[in-house]
Amino acid sequence: MILTPSRIAQIVFAATLAATGSAAQASSHSDEQILKLAPNARMEQRCNARAMGVIGREHKGLRPDELVAYAYADTVINGGTIRAPGAAVRSGGKWYHLSYACQTAESGTEVKAFDYALGTVIPRAEWAEHFLVP
Repeated sequence: MILTPSRIAQIVFAATLAATGSAAQASSHSDEQILKLAPNARMEQRCNARAMGVIGREHKGLRPDELVAYAYADTVINGGTIRAPGAAVRSGGKWYHLSYACQTAESGTEVKAFDYALGTVIPRAEWAEHFLVP
């Protein structure tokens, strides 16, 4: 398993939730861990989390559990804005093409604006080449 910054944040949140039994405490601990990341990594984490949350709410039947922002193209960061034109998101054992633009607060901890386009299913034959795991 490749430990992406997104996956690390998910693991920290889940472990804290299991230890404390409180989503509020887990969220607070997760925020503390996010602040330890470099600013660009922090922005990517917040935006990846927003992408998975929005997709899960807006697309019936999808429950995203992983996102690779740089799967098909490098992310582009300019000030407080990150663009991930070649991202991929996993749900139900399938990967989907994704493109997003996300603006964060200066600290990178709060998402101010988010826009995305969800694409088609990615053929399994392409997964390994693009850092996508089953």
